[in-house]
Amino acid sequence: MVRAIVGANWGDEGKGKITDMLASESDIVVRFQGGANAGHTIINDYGRFALHPLPSGVCTPGVVNVLGPGVALDIEFFLKELAAIEQQGLPAPKILISERAQVLMPYHVALDCYEEERLGKNSFGSTKSGIAPFYGDKFQKIGLQLCQLYYPDVLREKLAHALDIKNAMIVNLYHREPVDLEAMIVRLTELAERIRPYVADTDAYMMHAVREGKKILLEGQLGTLRDPDHGIYPMVTSSSPLAGYGPVGAGVPVWSIKEVIAVTKAYSSCVGAGPFTTELFGDAAEELRKRGGDRGEYGATTGRPRRVGWFDCVATRYGCEMQGATEVAMTNLDVLGYLDEIPVCVAYELNGERVDHFPVTPKLEQCKPIYVKLPGWKCDTRGIKNFDELPENARHYIEFLEKEVGCPFKLISNGPRRDEIIYR
Repeated sequence: MVRAIVGANWGDEGKGKITDMLASESDIVVRFQGGANAGHTIINDYGRFALHPLPSGVCTPGVVNVLGPGVALDIEFFLKELAAIEQQGLPAPKILISERAQVLMPYHVALDCYEEERLGKNSFGSTKSGIAPFYGDKFQKIGLQLCQLYYPDVLREKLAHALDIKNAMIVNLYHREPVDLEAMIVRLTELAERIRPYVADTDAYMMHAVREGKKILLEGQLGTLRDPDHGIYPMVTSSSPLAGYGPVGAGVPVWSIKEVIAVTKAYSSCVGAGPFTTELFGDAAEELRKRGGDRGEYGATTGRPRRVGWFDCVATRYGCEMQGATEVAMTNLDVLGYLDEIPVCVAYELNGERVDHFPVTPKLEQCKPIYVKLPGWKCDTRGIKNFDELPENARHYIEFLEKEVGCPFKLISNGPRRDEIIYR
């Protein structure tokens, strides 16, 4: 049985914790898109981990962790992070990397940084992980699959062709030094040997796992509103974070996905540019930011302060619909215990009219939130593991959001640790 864990909003919803928790019920955890721009935070008995290229199943012994063909594979980042988690005391995880995965190159990171610098105040808020240039090359068919690194003649031919194009941009558009072909070949050849023990035909492995009825968990990165087709274009990522892309990026049949768990916070947060209708500013924003997450609302990848706001029912309902969510996992309920009342956005106002659906970006930029204020519960809820033991107003808050979103809220995260969870 295959299930997917994906983000319902702008990313940063707390997917890492939910994946880590459900990994204990899984045989295989698969990253199916994105790359080192992910930032999934996990807190367990071994410590605190901010995972980027690694699947969140690495914290659960016995789980096979797969990087599927849909990921952007930063080999150096992968090796560095793997060494770091083992130094923290985690048992060496079982990892398989698709031989079909494409390699994120150092020049992809450089080009990402150069372009954000060139754009200045008009930048897209990139994590500067090289993701957009990587996927651009992939779909222009000038990228390198991992398997090609083990064929010297193929590597030289493909890399020389790519660098003809990339160096023209680096030199003439960004006025930087070109990438040296020979030095890059040496570097990639060395990295290929270091990563060789993890390389596998994951397509065959995953199809066999499906036929055997293995419990497979697909781990998405970012969220619906960063999807290049259905999100707040152009302030989006470059691969699809939708569960519908999971079969493509993981290598499983589309019919195999039986459950889709969409993750959302009890409030809203966002890293990166783009319209954010319920965004808070000033003291109210700083207070929520300070109390949010386990160390405040700061990006696990960038370290940038996250934009924060009240819960947006319009955006979350749309996010769950696009994901095909069968249930919702809500994180960070414990954060809101300081509030006397909690605004919830139930609709937008656009040019004097009420809007209940999530509009395209030019219209969204003109929208204002329509709020309903719910009473707060004014106490700390951490440690509560039974829904019925929550304060009445906390239960009412969850039930209200559930009705507005139109999808059952079955998991409630009530603190940053793995065991701080309420099942409904």
